[in-house]
Amino acid sequence: MALTGIVQAANDGLLGVDIDGIVTATDAADLFASGFRFCARYISRAGEPGNGDLSKTEAAIILDAGLALMSVQHVAPSGWIPTLELGASNGVYAAYNSFVIGFPPGVNVWCDLEGISQSTPAQQVIDYCNSWYDAVDAAGFVPGLYVGANAILDGQALRSSLKFSHYWKSLSDVPDIVGRGYQLVQSPGQSLNGLGFDENRTQSDLLGSRVLLLAPDT
Repeated sequence: MALTGIVQAANDGLLGVDIDGIVTATDAADLFASGFRFCARYISRAGEPGNGDLSKTEAAIILDAGLALMSVQHVAPSGWIPTLELGASNGVYAAYNSFVIGFPPGVNVWCDLEGISQSTPAQQVIDYCNSWYDAVDAAGFVPGLYVGANAILDGQALRSSLKFSHYWKSLSDVPDIVGRGYQLVQSPGQSLNGLGFDENRTQSDLLGSRVLLLAPDT
């Protein structure tokens, strides 16, 4: 059963969080009361959720608190090596887990690109990203790319060699997306009543495209 909500483009300047841990009803209410309006939560690279991964129950709690929601897939431990085949596999699981949670078509599902082995050829990263994109796109979701440290690709390759049109800028020193820019920008981590998270803010990119959230149906 799909989550109750509406897929919509985020307004500029919307404040949100990404959290690698379960959000309780109290947490979600505290975030909303503090001015946050969306949450990005993590999903597995496998067929079953791991400890702390987003569940359908938690997703409903977040939406019920008035927060919009997106999913982002966990990245492998630092030093991993991307390949076309791994991109296809991870993309299938990103789409599958987002579907099982109840996300409807049209919402952004994010690929976390960071921590890649420094010896990896750029073409392998390109192949990984585009095969991940194809798997998620085929399921009806809109793929997005989180650009973190050690992503290998420069700004021109991120724009011209990849199929993505939604980009999320990490806290790290990362290249700009040539001719497009970012739609989501991460800020330093903080905590609220014991809940740790990174802060993020939405913006239109240079082409006028925006993040696609599952917003509460209110």
